[in-house]
Amino acid sequence: MHRRIRPLALVALLLPLAACTAAAPEAALEPTPEITVWADESRTAALELLGEQYTAETGVAVHVVGRDNETIRDEYTQAVDRRTGPDVLIGAHDWLGQLVAAGTVLAVDLPDPAAFVPVAVEAMAYDHVTYGVPLSTENVALVRNDALASSTPPDFDGLIAQGEDLVRRGVAQYPVLLQQTEASSDPYHLYPLQTSFGAPVFATNEDGSYSDQLALGGDAGHAYADYLAALGDKGVLSPAVTADVAKAAFLAGQSPYIVTGPWNTGEFVDAGLQISVLPVPPAGPLPSQPFVGVQGAFVNSGSLHAVDATDFVTRFLTTAEAQVTLYQESGRAPALRAAVEQITDDAVVRGFSAAGADGAPMPSLPEMSVVWTFWGGSEHLVISRAGEPHQLWDDMVSTISTAITPEALEQ
Repeated sequence: MHRRIRPLALVALLLPLAACTAAAPEAALEPTPEITVWADESRTAALELLGEQYTAETGVAVHVVGRDNETIRDEYTQAVDRRTGPDVLIGAHDWLGQLVAAGTVLAVDLPDPAAFVPVAVEAMAYDHVTYGVPLSTENVALVRNDALASSTPPDFDGLIAQGEDLVRRGVAQYPVLLQQTEASSDPYHLYPLQTSFGAPVFATNEDGSYSDQLALGGDAGHAYADYLAALGDKGVLSPAVTADVAKAAFLAGQSPYIVTGPWNTGEFVDAGLQISVLPVPPAGPLPSQPFVGVQGAFVNSGSLHAVDATDFVTRFLTTAEAQVTLYQESGRAPALRAAVEQITDDAVVRGFSAAGADGAPMPSLPEMSVVWTFWGGSEHLVISRAGEPHQLWDDMVSTISTAITPEALEQ
């Protein structure tokens, strides 16, 4: 969901924040230093207004530049190399592997880590060091059409049985919608099911951080592969159900459930559907954990205004007011607990936040890009019964293991 509110509404939201400075215009500071912030276009309007408030409070000007989200990370790295980069970068936590390796971001201290959703704090650390301030979270969840189902079973098999009953009675056409593609599965949307079998992509250290050791193999991986094959046999997972097909089918009332993210729910609500956002029920013996993406603010290691930039992100952007403002513009759930609690009239965003509260941060390890290369294709082979599920899964694990060795990654 990417809701926008009118700039005037954002101004109204920020007026109380600016009251203390607006009360004494004669004492207003003339902006002297300036910090530049790069962000994707879904956040620029809110950041510009927040920047004006920060300027009124501190005298430090904030210049916000909108960038294409697909290219902003590489453009930032190149700009830092040329010493022309912004002072602050707003971006995804799974960029950290590349940013830290390139030495382009500063370590920061969060004022109160316990004030944030735990997964957001975990995501902003790399190799046990915190490099970013969490601003928002995003993850998939189970979205229910309340007109077709008023309650949801506690496990995924029960959910499928409920949906199949609706299909048999001609009320629905799909028991549940899980997007695929014609050439690949979609491991991101299926990950809550995979983790419920105890087969996460990477093992974790004692402090909860990721190690570079694969953990998706063995008996747990085999059990998950068997489950994927069974879902393929039932037709629950089908390459014909692409992202567009899944969304259109749910909008048309053809399924009681879809596993999706907030990027689609705005259309569901606008279409008049009554929906509930719930955690994805587990398919295996463990709780399900979706991947959680965290958007954060990073300080350029080469910034000439590092003190002001750090103050802006660690003090000013960590207030409930600032994070609610960002939510109003982008529609993403705030990372700050107090901000989430203020969003009392948006059950959808609160539902996604609750569904991701115990989720797994998307790994920011450099090895993760290699995992994506083989993961979806291998799942597709399992689902389409192109071979014996255990052997196909073992082949995938072996291929990834070879591809993420230090020697292979350096090539």
